[in-house]
Amino acid sequence: MQAYTEKFYNYIDDNALQGSKQIVPFVMELIKPKSVVDVGCGLGTWLAVFQQNGVEEILGIDGNFVDVNKLNIPQECFLKHDLVKPLEFKREFDLVVSLEVAEHLPIEKAESFVNILVNLGAAIIFSAAVPNQPGTKHINCQWPNYWAKIFSEKGYIVFDCFRMKFWQNPDVPWWYAQNMFLFVKQSCLHNYPFLEQNFTPLHEPPIPIIHPDFYLKVQNGISINESSLVLMKVIWRMIKNKLS
Repeated sequence: MQAYTEKFYNYIDDNALQGSKQIVPFVMELIKPKSVVDVGCGLGTWLAVFQQNGVEEILGIDGNFVDVNKLNIPQECFLKHDLVKPLEFKREFDLVVSLEVAEHLPIEKAESFVNILVNLGAAIIFSAAVPNQPGTKHINCQWPNYWAKIFSEKGYIVFDCFRMKFWQNPDVPWWYAQNMFLFVKQSCLHNYPFLEQNFTPLHEPPIPIIHPDFYLKVQNGISINESSLVLMKVIWRMIKNKLS
């Protein structure tokens, strides 16, 4: 993967800090993790917030382009790895995190990337950019049912427990509120009693929905005619996915 600019990382880091402070306490209640790995961690902001909330062991994984001198976590908690390549790791973590990363990888690497995640743990918080979502170097933007299908084939069920909880929280960036899901290995669901007692896994693919802030950003960024065309494409894809 190619390097990203300092401006890009500063923008992502600021929003990650803002969103993680809201979301992590809820995750701690759901999963109660003592160890967390973040695949595509950037500067490790989410991991730093997990540490602040009592997680004992963290590991961040990302490419060589990350400046380790700017990490928000200790350098010994960071592993350099090209995410387009398989990763063999001989232990599992209580929680795996990968947020807004998968869309930066080639489409032919989608399943191998999910393999990295499921090999690292039974509970995975995952988000990825949807079609037409603004961003840097987005090359595989997909609706959530695309990813849910890959996870399902590996024995994971999906919980839609973040979208409505944080949908209207002004301190949570819209891409987290819109795209985050929890995937759990079905055979391990009993390990998460709070989750099992309070939330029901989806029995159908996640419905693709668009956050108002995403819609407004797209509309304000292009002309009216272009905006209408993009919206029509989004609606058409949603209809096709629902019918398929």
